Amino acid sequence: MNNSVVNTARLLGAGLRALLVLTLVTGVVYPLVVTGIAQGLFPGKANGSEVEAGGKVVGSSLIGQQGYSREYFQPRPANGLGENSVNTQYKLLLSGATNLAADNKELVKQVEDARAKVVKDNSVPGYTVKPEDVPADAVTSSASGLDPDISPAYADLQVHRVAERNGLTVAQVQRLVDDRTEGRTLGFIGEPRVNVLELNIALKDLVARG
Repeated sequence: MNNSVVNTARLLGAGLRALLVLTLVTGVVYPLVVTGIAQGLFPGKANGSEVEAGGKVVGSSLIGQQGYSREYFQPRPANGLGENSVNTQYKLLLSGATNLAADNKELVKQVEDARAKVVKDNSVPGYTVKPEDVPADAVTSSASGLDPDISPAYADLQVHRVAERNGLTVAQVQRLVDDRTEGRTLGFIGEPRVNVLELNIALKDLVARG
């Protein structure tokens, strides 16, 4: 066996050992360490920020849901979502913005139709919603189409309808909104918001208590 063959065999052996070591370190040890730290320090976030109600997981605080009945608070529109026939709960194939320009006729019509629907759905005896009172997040989807939050203004606009539909007082429902309104992160990042899933869980609990 000549030297070139021996050297080649040595290089192949060294390469194989490096591959095995790197695979073990980056493919096994590192993921286990990171997973262990995440589970130990941030178990909720590590597991998808799951939200439980009635002893079972009903969603994630990070992902908005569609399909709430009119007894509940409504989320932002989800015009940027694709659809499929497999996932019938979320109807997701992809997520994202509509990518329509602000002056696009289709987008303008979507916004106008959505605003008219918000006005109609949330106007109840003794409380009439005016078109100019409808906030932007009530008629437009977020960049992902999966925003779990709505603005306090949109939540407040829905209070009378939710109270009327559930036989509650306006004060009771308004208190639910106020208690679950979060301020800006660290006092300056983002905008005040209300998580729709968590708000609707609290509403369901309130209705159940009678």
